Amino acid sequence: MSKVRALPDKPTGAPAPESNIDQPPVIRRAEVVAFALVSLLVITVMTVLYFAKAFFLPVITAFIVGTMLSPAASFLEKRRIPRAVSSVLIVIAVGAAAVFIIGLISAPLIDWTNRMPELGARLKEKLQIFERPLALWHQFQGLFGDTEPLSTTQFKLPKIDWVQPTVEFLTPTFTEFLLFFATLVLFIASWKDLRRAMIMNFSDHEWRLRTLRILNAIETRLGDYLLMVTMINFGVGIGTGIICVLTGMPNPAGLGALGATLNFFPIIGPVVMFVILVVVGIISASTLSAGLIAPALFVGLTFMEGHFITPAIIGRRLQLNALAVFIGLAFWTWLWGPMGGFLAAPILIVGLILKEHLMPLNSPQLPQE
Repeated sequence: MSKVRALPDKPTGAPAPESNIDQPPVIRRAEVVAFALVSLLVITVMTVLYFAKAFFLPVITAFIVGTMLSPAASFLEKRRIPRAVSSVLIVIAVGAAAVFIIGLISAPLIDWTNRMPELGARLKEKLQIFERPLALWHQFQGLFGDTEPLSTTQFKLPKIDWVQPTVEFLTPTFTEFLLFFATLVLFIASWKDLRRAMIMNFSDHEWRLRTLRILNAIETRLGDYLLMVTMINFGVGIGTGIICVLTGMPNPAGLGALGATLNFFPIIGPVVMFVILVVVGIISASTLSAGLIAPALFVGLTFMEGHFITPAIIGRRLQLNALAVFIGLAFWTWLWGPMGGFLAAPILIVGLILKEHLMPLNSPQLPQE
């Protein structure tokens, strides 16, 4: 009788043996979809913020400024002043300070605007020194076939067609002002109720505590930032005024107030103030070199403020990265203009606070170099 060899049963549904060959990492489809959805969400939000600037800019500015001023409202509330009354008093005080600064700045501005032809002729006369370099440049261009007449090398003042669009860009409308102040008063008055509502919105006790810590940190750091930046910029304004007095510049009080105001806009503000001092110095001084003394001293003042005073006071507490501040300033200025530049640092502070409290801290650290 022949023997029949039984075949081994093949297991059904058994996993295939793992290969020893290392496979390259593959991005999962879910990760790509998630990244694409987040990117589309960010683009959509930025588009809405850009085209709805007239609404979102005053509202968000009121939220940030109101958060900065809420410690003052709490201080007055502890002195038995109702929060609604304290919010109105704080907004009135802030508005009065803004009107005072605008008055100091607008007085010389109106005077210079009325004397624009005279000041333009004087500036053109002082800059005749550049006609010779322009003539040499014209001769150099002639070597490459440029046959433009030599008379065009005379120095000409730039046209001022950009003045009206610039003023319209810098000056918000009355509706935006009204929306800002109304939102600011209501936000300060109802901030305690808003905090309580945001905290109680979570059912989990841990998330309530985390939300409370986030709101406390935002309120404290933004309030400290406003106080410290205001004091620093006030000192810069006083220093600018002293420089203008020592160098014989006209209206040192107005120029000092302008320097303090522009210093609220990092990087851009000091550059604009330097250009203004150069123009005013050249017009008012007897010689070109004398007119550049005040701008040079202002550069030294802002260098000391930006590299020693501000990092020593603000950098240690807030730990703001210079590159992040610059990129945020450029982005928000592009998105919302000068007020966006003013909001860039507070928005960055809020982002750092959210990252600190919401992202895990047990990630692997790089070794010290």
